[in-house]
Amino acid sequence: MFENRPKARPHPALREALGFWWKLGWISFGGTAAHLAIMHSELVEKKRWIDSDDFFHALSHCMLLPGPEAQQLAIYIGWKLHGKAGGFLAGTLFVLPSTATLLGLSVLYGRYGTVWWVSLLFRMLKPVVVALVVRALFQISRRALRSRLQWLAAIATFLGLSLLHISLPWMMGAIVAVGVTPGLLGNPRERLSASSGNRKAGYASAAVPWRIVRIVGGCAAIGSLPLLLLRVFGSDFLFWVRLSAFFTRTAFVTIGGSYTVIPYVAQIAVTKFSWLSHAEMLDGFALAETTPGPLIIVVGYVGFMAGLHHFHGSIVMGTVALLITIFYTFLPCFLFIFIGAPWIAKSGESKLARSVLALIPAAVVAAILQLTVFLARGVLFPAGSRQLDPRAAVSILGALLLLLLYSRRRSRKLGPHKGAARNAEAASSDCRRHHDEAAPILK
Repeated sequence: MFENRPKARPHPALREALGFWWKLGWISFGGTAAHLAIMHSELVEKKRWIDSDDFFHALSHCMLLPGPEAQQLAIYIGWKLHGKAGGFLAGTLFVLPSTATLLGLSVLYGRYGTVWWVSLLFRMLKPVVVALVVRALFQISRRALRSRLQWLAAIATFLGLSLLHISLPWMMGAIVAVGVTPGLLGNPRERLSASSGNRKAGYASAAVPWRIVRIVGGCAAIGSLPLLLLRVFGSDFLFWVRLSAFFTRTAFVTIGGSYTVIPYVAQIAVTKFSWLSHAEMLDGFALAETTPGPLIIVVGYVGFMAGLHHFHGSIVMGTVALLITIFYTFLPCFLFIFIGAPWIAKSGESKLARSVLALIPAAVVAAILQLTVFLARGVLFPAGSRQLDPRAAVSILGALLLLLLYSRRRSRKLGPHKGAARNAEAASSDCRRHHDEAAPILK
């Protein structure tokens, strides 16, 4: 009955995997939705390095963790293929191309941002950015919202974020509570099995406390090194402490990925610290959308502008601030995944864990919608004006139309292969479902 079930290929050589992560860092344009689509297409459908169920299960966990989910998913898959070394190299190679590209663009903006042709370029990019985010919103919502409960969770989260100004972690907590309920009301035998599995996992984790201690200690030692160097060789040490502490805190408290980190960073960096203006923040988002890699890389631009303004237009200090910002933003991602990766791999066997994680993508959709409103308002009503800019509206609609035409043309080219992959994945999913339903009978 299960002979035709597709199996994952053996793990690739480390060199082959590193080549893929390096290539992915250069070709992954378009933000989180594009990254996830490319990774699923390449790693699940083409290379078959990871099973589709494992891919989406790990993605749900990464959405629940603070920080960018695409970056954490790359670290997890790298860990699953080649251990900690594979996870470290996968996460690093994924962001190196975007770091180098954003640094070059930030230097250009810092030197020539007031020149008319640079200003014109960014005015042209901003509507495209809004169109890209709108497309990401529809792509992710189409895949994430498949039930009425998920739709209700997304609507409630958006209203809580926008109207009641409830922070996303609190909304996530409420969603987790809602997700736990169906699992707790399920079959008592299943709950007993899940609790037994949790006890076994608890015993296993209690048996290896030193693994967590080593990981935390190693990350703490690595994280203290840049500050030590800045203390010895830098100036105005308090600025560097504030910068590194803010972006470390950002990495720990913002849940839901890049689209939830950016509004938080924009609000604090613009209104509280005055590191840059609202217009400069929009320009930075346009820069990040036009570079490969994770969208959260825009925080590097924020750090660059903070260093540039604080040190009176110094490009060198701006560059150092960009590197420090990216370092402290992404370091916690490795900490979270290296500590939680074994549990992530094991929790896929729990129906209770799956019921909780099923609602997490709904909160991400709400956060993307909130970001879309934030960006569209800044483009359609520039400088706080109440009058609609018709040219910006036409530009956004035109960009959306071009993106739609491009997507249809690409889907026509890849139609047969993509359809075959989807059919194979659907058959595999049906096979697994029937196997799960038949398991109690077979026992």
